[in-house]
Amino acid sequence: MKKIAFRTLGCRLNQYETDALASRFHTGSYQIVDFDEKADIYVVNTCTVTNQSDQKSRQTISQARRANEDGLVVVTGCMANNHKESLLESKNINYLVDNERKSSIFSIVESHFRGEAADPEGFDKDLFSYEAAYKTFHTRSMIKIQDGCDNFCTFCIIPKVRGRATSRPQAEIIRNIREVIDYGFKEVVLTGVNIGRYQDGDTNFEQLIESILNLPGDFRLRISSIEPDGFSERFFELFAHPKLTPHLHLCLQSGSEPILLKMRRMYTAKQFRHMAEKLRSLYPDFNLTTDIIVGFPGETEADFMQTKKMAEELAFSHIHTFKYSVRSGTRAERMDDQLTEKLKNQRSAIIRKISEENKRAYIRQMIGKPQCMLIERIGADGIARGYGENYIPAFESQRFKPEYLC
Repeated sequence: MKKIAFRTLGCRLNQYETDALASRFHTGSYQIVDFDEKADIYVVNTCTVTNQSDQKSRQTISQARRANEDGLVVVTGCMANNHKESLLESKNINYLVDNERKSSIFSIVESHFRGEAADPEGFDKDLFSYEAAYKTFHTRSMIKIQDGCDNFCTFCIIPKVRGRATSRPQAEIIRNIREVIDYGFKEVVLTGVNIGRYQDGDTNFEQLIESILNLPGDFRLRISSIEPDGFSERFFELFAHPKLTPHLHLCLQSGSEPILLKMRRMYTAKQFRHMAEKLRSLYPDFNLTTDIIVGFPGETEADFMQTKKMAEELAFSHIHTFKYSVRSGTRAERMDDQLTEKLKNQRSAIIRKISEENKRAYIRQMIGKPQCMLIERIGADGIARGYGENYIPAFESQRFKPEYLC
């Protein structure tokens, strides 16, 4: 039995794809081991959203080669698409597999060990032919419903490395969810690049959500990171359903109208505020988290203060703060008024501090309120710990069911 190790960098979409690959290898009688152990195969699922992501990906590839000089190192993910030529020259990599062929990694590895031709370019492109993941690195099951993006924000490399927006057929999604529920998963997380733009024939995102919520079974549904555009009033009403968790990671990026325009975002700060306030008016304990980019080209002190104000007033319980990173081939790369790293660091520290203050305030607000908890672990003290439906830490010290607490 050959040993295989996985390491995932970046988004939940990458995490879903790694989980599905791990399940396929486990079915194929491979032993999954920790990435720090000596293995026969190492699969590195990379990220390229920032320069720091590229650096971490390269370090992880080198780590895999150091772990076993004779091991097979397979590199995939967005960096494989974005830096294909330079990675192909690396002596640390045996196979470089682009995102479109990632689901073929099991077949590539099998072909390699049979002594057959295993050129990744010879395998078909297929974004959705992943088996339902039963052997995962998480207590919840992620489901890929969409890939790619048509928005072409000026700072973003994703349309280049993930391609144009493509939606997975609704029937396949429903079948996949039924399978993971049968495997015993109690939380399903929908993921993709721009999931709010899901469209399969006449079925849009809101209609897909409704069809999932109507499935029988003891599970809850969580929506992954989503862009704040294109929602109807029906979208807000869906959160009244007991299976849909009251939490959204709604991507703001900036609170400044001029900066949002330069970013080519598909909404205004005013529209974003309306969405956030509507959710809180309908569901007072609703948990909002977000992404913010600081130091975008031309961001003035006044622009940043607008972002700071929204971060404080909308009370996001977590803010994933990015320092703007130049991505080759994007329109923002060619913009004037690039900011210094020193200024980016200063503004990043301010937003991170607000995030920590907001988090503490939100958790204090929720203390003592009952939650349905998905158990992450049960400690030696007998206390079950995990996350409630609002996606905040929770625990139960009295009675618990083996998999799910209500």
